[in-house]
Parts: sequence; structure tokens; C-alpha cells
Amino acid sequence: MKKVLVRISCLLLVLSMLFTIAACGKTEGTSTSDNQSPGSETTGQTTPKAAKKKVAVAMPTQSSQRWIQDGDNMKKQLEALGYEVDLQYAEDDVQVQVSQIENMITSGANCLVIASIDSTALVNVLEQAKQNGIPVIAYDRLLMDTDAVSYYATFDNEGVGRIVGEYIEEKMKLATAKEEGRTYNIEFFMGSPDDNNAVFFDRGVHKVLDKYLESGVLVCRSGQTDFSQTNTLRWSQEAAQKRCEDILSGFYADGHHLDIVASVFDGLSYGCAAALLGAGYTPGDGWPLITGQDAEIMAVKNIINGTQTMSIFKDTRVLAEKCVKMVQAVLEGSEPEINDTTTYHNNVKVVPSYLCTPVPVDKDNYKEVLIDSGYYTEDQLK
Repeated sequence: MKKVLVRISCLLLVLSMLFTIAACGKTEGTSTSDNQSPGSETTGQTTPKAAKKKVAVAMPTQSSQRWIQDGDNMKKQLEALGYEVDLQYAEDDVQVQVSQIENMITSGANCLVIASIDSTALVNVLEQAKQNGIPVIAYDRLLMDTDAVSYYATFDNEGVGRIVGEYIEEKMKLATAKEEGRTYNIEFFMGSPDDNNAVFFDRGVHKVLDKYLESGVLVCRSGQTDFSQTNTLRWSQEAAQKRCEDILSGFYADGHHLDIVASVFDGLSYGCAAALLGAGYTPGDGWPLITGQDAEIMAVKNIINGTQTMSIFKDTRVLAEKCVKMVQAVLEGSEPEINDTTTYHNNVKVVPSYLCTPVPVDKDNYKEVLIDSGYYTEDQLK
């Protein structure tokens, strides 16, 4: 009987040891975060979706209020999701941006968001990102000549140009001008030739206004209507002012009056306004219709005081939100929301895109569009 009891005791001990080993093996196989999908539940709690993931955001410059807001909005929204964010500005220096992106890659970025300075200058560094398996999202400006870009978040850039053209058409009543014997002098100030967006802006403006140039309702006294003549490198306010000064002294000094400045960026509009003031134009009756883009605080103040007529409002909160959702989808292995799969060909591929909607802003609606939406406060515009 004692032998039987000893055998039973030994058997129970062996079984106990086997259960202990099995339990330990199960714990070791499931307790590490590497074996859990993002968002899976453990001990009744949800693991943060973006734990330990790093998103690197490369912005062109802090010299424009618009880019500061873009960067701030992006960083805030990404960090709210739990991502680590590396936000850097290159101050419009292409080589600095290349170096920043190289460092972002070597420091372990899981996703790159890039608003380029020169959309064709990043081919080699983007190839490095591709070799390291890092997805790239183009922000606002399309990355050209590369297959390393996965998605594109932007505004409808041709639509921006079209809205500028339609605003001029409506406010100057161009549709009936010929039969009423009215003509207007116009000059064009387009964007930077190294920014693919500028080409789309230019195309949109001319799709609306070319028929009036052809009919003689609009007259460009400088003859500078082609993008090769009207572009402004790096969207420079100083370059726009100098060119406007040259146009005014060369083509309007004989008594002709400039009626319309078709500008596609607020910074260019500031330069043109300064040139007009220097040439003796005064705000009020006779001041040209001046368009713009980005609805910067200074631009809105100028709209209020009458030295700029309108601007295109692009809600960077919405653009940042759409881009952040793209990042989140890419890093979680799902498909991001896109609404355009045909427009943006970068010479290598059509880049799937999400296009946000721009809104024209002038003295009649700036309060509703900008203040009521919470984008600006009344104090900011005083």
C-alpha cells in the first residue's frame, strides 16, 4: 500500500510540474507587446494605437505663417494619437531639407510626411526611405520624379487658380464687358517653378481668364502671360515686388492704369501692393483688384483696410487632419481615405490623393469663414 501511495505522489508531482511549465510557456508567448496588434486589449485595457511609432514631418520654412500653422496642427494631432513626432523646418534651403530627411531616416522614422521646397530635388533621399521600407506622404506639394511616394494630401490646386479667375470674372463683370465697351489691364504673378502646385494654379487661372485675354477685354500690357514669364522663385515677396516695380515703370508710366493683379499667394500680393504704393497708387477708388492665397493674418488685415481684395482660405486644420489619418492608416496597415486617383502624375506614377476644398475670402465673408469657424479671433485681425 505504501508503494502505491508513493507512486501516486510521484505522478501528481510530475503532472504539477508539467502544468507549471505549460503555463509559463503560455505567458511568455503572449505577454510582449510585439506579439499584439495595435489596439489589442490586455488585462481589460487598450494599448495605445501608435505606441513607440515615430512620424517625421519635414516642412519648408517658418517664414510663412501658413507653414507654422501646418506644422503645429500636424504635430498636435499626431501626438494626440500617441505618435512621437519629429517636426523640422528647412528655411527654404533645399540641401538642409535633404540633410534633415536623411537624419529622420537614420533616426528610425516609421513614416515621413514631406512638404518639399523643391519637389524634384528629393529623389535620392526618397530612394533611401524606400530602401528602408519607410512610407512617404507628400504634404501640400507633390513629390516629383519618384515612385517612393505613397500618398498625397493637398488642396485642389487647379481649383484654387480657377477660384481666383472666377472671382476676377465676377467682380469685374467680364462676361458683359465686351458688349459694354469695357477693358481692363491685368498682370499675373504666379508661384515658384520648382513647386508643382504652381503649375496647377496657373492652369486654373488661365482656364477662366484666357478667353477674355483673347477677346481683348483683358489686356496684359507687359505681355507676360506665360508661366515661364510670370513665375516667382520660392514664392518670394521681394522678387514679386521688384518685378511689379519693373512692370509699372516699363508699361504703365505713360498714364495707363493697372486694374487687376492676379496673384496666387498672399506674400506675392504684399510685394505687389508695396510696388503700387511706391508708384503713386492710393487705396480706395482706382486701387487695383488684388487676389491672393492662404488668408494669412496680414492678408486678412489688408483685405479689411482695402489694400488686398481677396484671398483663398485653405483650412490647414482640415489638411492636417486628412494627412494624419493617412499616416495612421499606413502605419496600421489599412487603406487611407482618398478622393482623387487620376490628377497628380509625378512623371513616374499617379499618386493617390486627398484634395481638400479651398474657399474664397473677401471683405464680405471673412468674419463668417475665418472668425466664426474659430480659425482666427477678432483680436488677431485688429
